[in-house]
Amino acid sequence: MKAEELMVKKIEFIDADAPVYDAIEKMIDKRLRSLVVKPKDEKDTYGVITARDIVFKVIGKNIDVKKINVEEIAEKPLICINRTMELEHIINLLKNYNISRAFVCDGVEVVGVVALLDVMGAALIQKAKGS
Repeated sequence: MKAEELMVKKIEFIDADAPVYDAIEKMIDKRLRSLVVKPKDEKDTYGVITARDIVFKVIGKNIDVKKINVEEIAEKPLICINRTMELEHIINLLKNYNISRAFVCDGVEVVGVVALLDVMGAALIQKAKGS
């Protein structure tokens, strides 16, 4: 199974200079675990901010969520994979980098995401098909 077959295409973005408060609102409202952080200029790269980042880097340290910007805690650059990457390789990448999601990129454009839950879903589908 390839990345393009199991990726989630609905990606939510946030501006790098947005306060973490805005990220929290968006993530809670849409029940998301991460947001893609847009590059602030042509020299910058995409990043990711996760619920884990917010809890451990901001809330856990009693930092005011309205006084710290997303870019200050975002992980950069994104771990990007090709649409045609096979499931076995995706699993190895997630394991080796100790991450829970990899983004599917087409050139510089982020077109999808493959998370651990997507991998588990793919395993169920393969089992149901008798693979």
